[in-house]
Amino acid sequence: MIDLSAAHMESFLEMMSAERGAASNTLLSYEHDLEDAYSFLKQRGVKPTEAASDDLRAYLAHLAQQGFKASSQARRLSALRQFYKFLYAEGLRTDDPTGVLDAPKKARALPKVLSIDDVSRLIGQAEIEAARKDGDVIGRLRMHALIELLYATGMRVSELVALPASVLAQNGRFLVIRGKGNKERMVPLSQSAIRALQAYGAEMARSNAGQKTSPESPWLFPSSGKAGYLPRQVFARDLKGLASRAGIRVAAISPHVLRHAFASHLLANGADLRAVQELLGHSDISTTQIYTHVLEERLHQLVQNHHPLAKQAKKQD
Repeated sequence: MIDLSAAHMESFLEMMSAERGAASNTLLSYEHDLEDAYSFLKQRGVKPTEAASDDLRAYLAHLAQQGFKASSQARRLSALRQFYKFLYAEGLRTDDPTGVLDAPKKARALPKVLSIDDVSRLIGQAEIEAARKDGDVIGRLRMHALIELLYATGMRVSELVALPASVLAQNGRFLVIRGKGNKERMVPLSQSAIRALQAYGAEMARSNAGQKTSPESPWLFPSSGKAGYLPRQVFARDLKGLASRAGIRVAAISPHVLRHAFASHLLANGADLRAVQELLGHSDISTTQIYTHVLEERLHQLVQNHHPLAKQAKKQD
């Protein structure tokens, strides 16, 4: 590096080492990132010390076109910000061209979703185990009820474990859930969820009748813990154990994944996004829009299967 811009870069790295105490790996990373930007700007006929915001914006766009992830782009931009702040502080520039640049937005990760077959296997395993009459009968009936309720309603795990015992006295196919902000919403129950709930409630009643000295718990899924109801961590642990016994990859399962499965499977089978928003208890539709990839796939299949031009193309193939 022999030109003036390169000399400024070296001065910047020296400052980062002497004044900021940057580690050698950090300095190497800065050097690599700045040299990459320098190479790009040189091809545009622009010196790094004279680059404008549009030049740097073009560099970030170039990185995106090369397939760099948003996190990698953000790291390069961070190096540039530090460099141009240094130039400004040293009086080598009268402005900071990075000041108006927005950090690359990270793509929102899609939620893990179980297939309908996986959910069926999971529920089937819970049902088989709940039918056994030995050992911890209540524990197995509870797990079956928990999974059926979660997949039938899509409620948050915090809402599920804290359901009141009065749920057992309700008749009908709807359940009132108190969610975030103390807001109530009504969700439908499947017949299989109702049966699992009734079986669990009947066994709990028999158990309570045999322990007349113990006060009845106000919770549907009582626990001896501080909160008085089943800790969500215990449910999550037991769910992974059930998944393992059902032959489902343990890393792919959690209570939240079942909530996602509920929403995704509804949308894939024709449900409206607004309706799913209400069922999930999202106050803002933007939160529910993480599932639009399901809608996009459904719309694609709809066009491919039903649009006359698509049908005609298939015949020609």
